[in-house]
Amino acid sequence: MKALVTGGAGFIGSHLVDQLVKQGVDVVVVDDLSMGNVDNIKNQDAVTIYIEDVRNEMFMQALLQKEKFDYIYFLAAVASVADSIERPSETHEINHNAVLKTLEYIRTAKLPLKQFLFTSSAAVYGNLPELPKKEDSRVSPLSPYAIDKYATERYVLAYGELYDLPTVCVRFFNVYGPGQNPSSPYSGVLSILTDCLENNKPFTLFGDGSQTRDFIYIEDVIQALWLITIKAAHHQVFNIANGRELALNDIIKTYEMVAGHELSINRTEGRLGEVKRSVADISKLVKLGYVADWSLESGLTRYWEGAEYAASRS
Repeated sequence: MKALVTGGAGFIGSHLVDQLVKQGVDVVVVDDLSMGNVDNIKNQDAVTIYIEDVRNEMFMQALLQKEKFDYIYFLAAVASVADSIERPSETHEINHNAVLKTLEYIRTAKLPLKQFLFTSSAAVYGNLPELPKKEDSRVSPLSPYAIDKYATERYVLAYGELYDLPTVCVRFFNVYGPGQNPSSPYSGVLSILTDCLENNKPFTLFGDGSQTRDFIYIEDVIQALWLITIKAAHHQVFNIANGRELALNDIIKTYEMVAGHELSINRTEGRLGEVKRSVADISKLVKLGYVADWSLESGLTRYWEGAEYAASRS
C-alpha cells in the first residue's frame, strides 16, 4: 500500500505518517514547511519527503502519475482563522484550489485510488445554536478559512459521487498533543497554555473564557483516521472529536491542576469571527467502532509530562 500525506510534516500530519509507517504503508510526504517541521516525523528513513507547495501543479501531477497512490490524505492548509482573514486569497488557493486541482487530475488521468481523505474543520458550523453539531447540521462559516473548508468538502464529496471516486471528509474539532508549536500563529490554545505554564508566561485570554470547545487528543484523532481508512468509508463526512463540551475557563483550571501551579492571565476582547460554543455528535464515527480513549485530564497529563521531559533535555 502506498499513501500520500500532504502537510505530513505538520502536527497532525506527522502523527498520521508515523501510524501509516507502523502499519507497513509506503508513505510520501509533501510539505512546504511553512508550518511543519521534518523533525516531527519519527521514521524519516522510511518516508519519502518532498519539500514542495501543493499549489505547484506540475510537481503534484507528476508525483501522482509516478506513484499512483492507494491513499491520499490532504492535510496541507492555511490552518488559522486569523491568518485566513489576513490572507483570504492565498488561503483560497491552498485550502480550496489545490485540492480541487488534485481531484481533477485524478479524475482526468483516471488514476486508481482506494481513498481520498480531505481534512475539514468544525469551523464550518459557525455560531448556529444547534448542539451538538451533527454532520448534517446547518452550517454558517464565519471566516475565509471556514468558507473554503466547507466549499472544498462539497467538491470532494461531489467528485466522489459524480465520478465514482472514493472520497471522504473529516471535520476536526480541537486537536491537541505533542508536536504542536506554541510559537506558531496556527497553534492551538492548549499548546499556548502549555508554553505559558511551563515558562511562567502570562496567557492572553480572548473574551471571558466561557467559550466552549470539544478537545480531542492526537492519538484518538489518528485512531479515527485509520478506522475510516480500513473501513473504506466513502462519500461521507465524519466529525472527529471527543464528544464533550468544555468551557475554556474549566480547561484552564484542569491544566493548572495537572501542572501543579496557577496561570497568570491577561484578559482582552474576544476575537472577530470566533465561534462561541462547539461540541460534536460523534455517533457516526462510533458506529465504525471508534472509542475515545483519552479524557481531557489524561490527555493533558500526557501532554504536560511530554513537555516537561522535552524541557529537561533542552
